[in-house]
Amino acid sequence: MSLSPGARLGVYEVTSLIGAGGMGEVYHARDTKLGRDVALKLLPAPFANDPERLARFQREAHVLASLNHPHIAAIYGLEETNGLTALVLELVDGPTLADRIAHGAIPVDEALPIAKQIAEALETAHEHGIVHRDLKPANIKVREDGTVKVLDFGLAKGLESTDGNDHRASLANSPTITSPAMMTGVGMILGTAAYMSPEQAKGKPADKRSDIWAFGCVLYEMLTGVRAFDGEDITDVLGAVVRLEPSWQALPSDVSPALRTLLQSCLVKDRRHRVADISTALFILEKAASLAAPAVTPSITPPPTRPVWRRALPLLGALTVGILVTLLAQRMPPVPAAPASRFTLTMPQGAPFRSPNSPGIAVSPDGSRILYRSTPGGTPISTEGQLYLRPMGQFDAAVVRGANAAANPVFSRDGEWIVYEDGREGVLKRISALGGTPTTICKLEGGRLRGASWGPDDAIVFATERSSGLFRVPAGGGTPERVTSVDAGNGEQQHWFPDVLPDGHAVLFTSWSGTLARAEV
Repeated sequence: MSLSPGARLGVYEVTSLIGAGGMGEVYHARDTKLGRDVALKLLPAPFANDPERLARFQREAHVLASLNHPHIAAIYGLEETNGLTALVLELVDGPTLADRIAHGAIPVDEALPIAKQIAEALETAHEHGIVHRDLKPANIKVREDGTVKVLDFGLAKGLESTDGNDHRASLANSPTITSPAMMTGVGMILGTAAYMSPEQAKGKPADKRSDIWAFGCVLYEMLTGVRAFDGEDITDVLGAVVRLEPSWQALPSDVSPALRTLLQSCLVKDRRHRVADISTALFILEKAASLAAPAVTPSITPPPTRPVWRRALPLLGALTVGILVTLLAQRMPPVPAAPASRFTLTMPQGAPFRSPNSPGIAVSPDGSRILYRSTPGGTPISTEGQLYLRPMGQFDAAVVRGANAAANPVFSRDGEWIVYEDGREGVLKRISALGGTPTTICKLEGGRLRGASWGPDDAIVFATERSSGLFRVPAGGGTPERVTSVDAGNGEQQHWFPDVLPDGHAVLFTSWSGTLARAEV
């Protein structure tokens, strides 16, 4: 049922139709009681007459009403009048991000603040257990002052152009319904084809990693002006989502390596290996934005002006040296591997190593990063540990966000993951090296962790202080299985500090007898 201008739903007077789609019609309306403009989303009659569907919308509206974030368009309530049910939404002025992109790619320094605000909105929603399921440029508005508002969290609605002039734009903005009921117009909304994750395209449930995929699609489109996955019809688009990669060459040259890596990590087709938490993306965007910001030049008195040729001498000298070094390097034989490097780790103020003989240090397999643990105030307990990750070529370390109460960290073979002991919960956990939400692998029976090693078969061999042997557990989680048992007859008490050898066929470990220790394989 459509509403004409002047029609009323309770205290709301309809002004005009904003748009219509498979999930309902949206109207501009006036709240005559509070004197404010709102958006009314009228639910389709089949939904309003289905008690289960209606109850779902009511529950969802209650949850979404609890969100209070400057970059999330608010839901004011659920209006039920004369058999009609409508969601009362915040009316957000300004063009959509899709309108902005229609004029071309957005420069990196303008795109980063927009992306950051979108990520902040997703972070808040995910913390409340809400998944958007249909994030796309058409559901994002950018006000004149640069404020971003993300619309329709959890509702997965789509507003289609009714003039039919742009078929390909309609494919990008209208929801895809895949269900036996699609012939009746009522089905399960999985998302919009061009921004659907591979798992949604395959009919699997969406989770927050599906939002992260869509976020990657939106960021890619902002930077390039074209969609990451496109086609002539929905079948082509879904085929591209499931099988093809975006054209990474289309990214502008001023996109930093960190931002490029973030995009690629958001658009990994297997969600088990995708960025696990939007907070990771937010952290990288904040760093990228700070690096992209123009430096503030201090106000100082310039030195006396020298002749141009004298000012050019240092530059010419440096250029000459650079050319000579390059030519010599091309003629010189390969340099042998460098000897061991020595350097100093500067700990955060008030957070030294846990103890001199147990610093909790791990080096990535490629030798490019170092991971270490510290405790606030030097607390010698496992419940206060914090992990820091530092590239070898830099002086500053970054906190591994999400890895709390951490101890005894270990890298995965590819350096993309970290396994550690959670001292508060007494469990073994896994987290992305970029940070995010950790995953519990297993319970640690037998006290504190006494070494762990991530094998090439994607399994972790570990020991605890009272385990009397080594155990093996899949990195994805499961029940640990025993690998070794102590030989009590020969005085063995524990097997500690395992190290899975590169071929994965043997484990090097320490055999402890109380006073003596020896290495065994």
